[in-house]
Amino acid sequence: MNKLPKLPLLVVSGASGAGKTAVYQILLGKVNAVVMLEGDLIWRPEFDKPETKYREFFETWLRICRDISQSGRPVVMFNAGMGVPENIEPCVGRQYFSRVHYLALVCDDDVLADRLRQRPDRRSCSDPEYIKGQIEFNQWFKNEGPNVEPPIELIDNTTSIVEETAKQVASWIRSKVVC
Repeated sequence: MNKLPKLPLLVVSGASGAGKTAVYQILLGKVNAVVMLEGDLIWRPEFDKPETKYREFFETWLRICRDISQSGRPVVMFNAGMGVPENIEPCVGRQYFSRVHYLALVCDDDVLADRLRQRPDRRSCSDPEYIKGQIEFNQWFKNEGPNVEPPIELIDNTTSIVEETAKQVASWIRSKVVC
């Protein structure tokens, strides 16, 4: 039986409000060497198990990404939690990828807080405790991300318009995928 080559998996991450979804929406249909997926697509209450570190959610996504990548196109996953290597590297599904490349979008804390406060009320992002948690996650990416294994590359979009950040993310994707 022919063994399919292992392709890389690319993960674009960052705290809520860092710009993942906005960049994803701009890049859809523009970076065709990869398949781009939004990680919240399959979220459901059964995955909400912090005591397992959401392992079933990550394993499910890795199986989906594996099956898609077997078509010959690498997957770029846009999701906050998948951008933390300790959530992905120990997973059974990790073995199906040659490498996982991690990128986090980050910004200044006050900019992140403002972005979250500006979201529609239905998103429930203006709660001070939620904002505090996202600022801490943003700080983790900035302080620890480059030092974890494998390291997380950073794009600081504090002063960038979303189109510029999208160009930077597209360039990062191209640098990781042989087109």
